[in-house]
Amino acid sequence: MNDNPSPQKGLGDSEHLKALGYENSFHRSMGLWANFALGFTYLSPLVGVYSLFALALSTGGPPSIFWLIIVGSGQLLVALVFGEVVSQYPIAGGIYPWTRRLWGKRYAWMAAWVYVWAMIVTITAVAEFGTGFLANLINAPVTNEVTLGLSVLFLVVAFGLNFSGTKTLGRVARIGLAAELVGVVGLGLYLLIFQRKQEFSAFFDSMGVQGNGSYAAAFLGAALAGLFLFYGFEACGDVAEEVENPARGIPRAMILTILVGGVSALFSFGGYVLAAPDLQAIVNGKDIDPIPAILDASLGSVGAKIFLVVALTAFLSCVLSLQAAASRLLFSFARDGMLPGHTWLSRVSTRTAVPVNALIVACTIPLLLCLLIYVGGTTLLVRITAFAVIGIYVAFQAVVLAALRQRIKGWRPAGPFNLGRFGLVINVIALAYGIFAMVLLARPGTTGVFLDDWIVLIGLFVVMGSGLLYLLIAKPHSASHQPEGDAIAVAAMLRAHPDNARSTSVTH
Repeated sequence: MNDNPSPQKGLGDSEHLKALGYENSFHRSMGLWANFALGFTYLSPLVGVYSLFALALSTGGPPSIFWLIIVGSGQLLVALVFGEVVSQYPIAGGIYPWTRRLWGKRYAWMAAWVYVWAMIVTITAVAEFGTGFLANLINAPVTNEVTLGLSVLFLVVAFGLNFSGTKTLGRVARIGLAAELVGVVGLGLYLLIFQRKQEFSAFFDSMGVQGNGSYAAAFLGAALAGLFLFYGFEACGDVAEEVENPARGIPRAMILTILVGGVSALFSFGGYVLAAPDLQAIVNGKDIDPIPAILDASLGSVGAKIFLVVALTAFLSCVLSLQAAASRLLFSFARDGMLPGHTWLSRVSTRTAVPVNALIVACTIPLLLCLLIYVGGTTLLVRITAFAVIGIYVAFQAVVLAALRQRIKGWRPAGPFNLGRFGLVINVIALAYGIFAMVLLARPGTTGVFLDDWIVLIGLFVVMGSGLLYLLIAKPHSASHQPEGDAIAVAAMLRAHPDNARSTSVTH
């Protein structure tokens, strides 16, 4: 594979997009590797593992590492379904246009509404979590004022890079990819080979985390170790109209994101476990932020500072990728007239060919949320981000369910990436996995504090409820006349197109 794949045989990119009812609005300056880097830095195993390591170990012990394999496998099935959809519909915005064309505009409104808020909250959370690294690097005190200022810095710098165009986005994403691979795979291997203080058998030892109860309950509670990590691959499809040969390249990029991200996370998580000087203290919950001590003991103070630079690059790339994905979703939503101020939101810069106004919104709302967190404290950060992951899973499964519905009605995906006879089976298993994941995410806590225990479902109810109310009262879909629910008809049209030479299986 190379970063500039050869042109697609058969339907060209512009012809494919025109056949779907749209004209080119962007520059196709993103190749396969830049597209993969965008998804990978959004998924960001470095950010995910660092954020969840202590929680996973204190909840499920070292065997919680197996959730990375379980969730990675499930999300790979989801990515395969997404690959077939984006291969037929390589349209900017991802979740929104896919659900619209697979089901309908009201269904798409709800899926996109939930997804865009989940992404905006995630942008805020990643910027906030990244401030600890930056404060540590510059020896700044971690006060509320410093956290706010550094969060704003993350958001504004990412906005400036995004504003300068897709080429810059691709370059920075590739730099972020390199930083992730060094900080996750490279460091993980170093810890495994040269700094191992625990036996490999530790991964099969609960270390008493279950207390007097069942370990099965403790293991299920540690599912967040994987569920919070394996999303971001869909961002590859959010920028479909900026990618060369997207119908072939984006499915590959999404699959690479899951596979490379999964292997990277395993090396990182495993390396930290085996290099921990006092693993029992982490499992017992006595060390709530163990990674800095592990790094300092393994790398020394200079090495730990170098890692901080690598980690900061990863955090910035993650915010950059999230902003890009959110802005393209907002643009796609607005282009079809589905949002207030849709004309303004769907405007694309003639100079940089980015949806500048949608990008402003994707930066401004997180800035406002950072101000709210400054006023409300870190507890508010936990509460407003609690729904983000389940919101993303709900949006993902909206696509999987819509794809299955179309298959039952007779849809045979017509893009060059095609699962063939395995498509239905993979689609069913992907939906079953998604329901299982959402049940795990929605399980109430056991603290005895109502708001804390039920915050995930409360957040989802508020977002979905407000979206449904707006849909029923304002009827934003009523003025939108772009096609909907046309998967079977479009597949037949693409097959009949004289210039279309499609692959017949995923292996081609």
